[in-house]
Amino acid sequence: MNIKIINKSAHDLPHYETNASAGMDLRANLTEPIVLQPMGRAIIPTGLFIELPVGVEAQVRPRSGLAAKKGVTVLNAPGTVDADYRGEVGVILINLGSEDFIVENGERIAQLVIAKHERAEWNPVDSLSETARGEGGFGSTGVK
Repeated sequence: MNIKIINKSAHDLPHYETNASAGMDLRANLTEPIVLQPMGRAIIPTGLFIELPVGVEAQVRPRSGLAAKKGVTVLNAPGTVDADYRGEVGVILINLGSEDFIVENGERIAQLVIAKHERAEWNPVDSLSETARGEGGFGSTGVK
């Protein structure tokens, strides 16, 4: 799928690191480092502007290494970039770790996954079909 992109950053376009990768890494596009204190959050610019086809979204997801090693993740994961959005792709990072985290220019901060989606039409009814699970949720199926 071809996607229009404007790259106003000093970095290469996002790309897949391996043949089977679902996501492309997004890089911070900064003029100076940003310090995220524990529980601190910030919108990190990428310098990227995209035009997606209707029926496609871009999902901004955390990088597992940052989350596991530093406690840094995407706050609204997954963040959604809609097909009609034309602004800069930003990444809302939060530091859930116990030490300051410094976001440097060019650092890989998140993943971008391109995905097709459906649009729903509501069908109001008075009842839903019964299932074995029923209304059980929020851990009702157990943990082991």
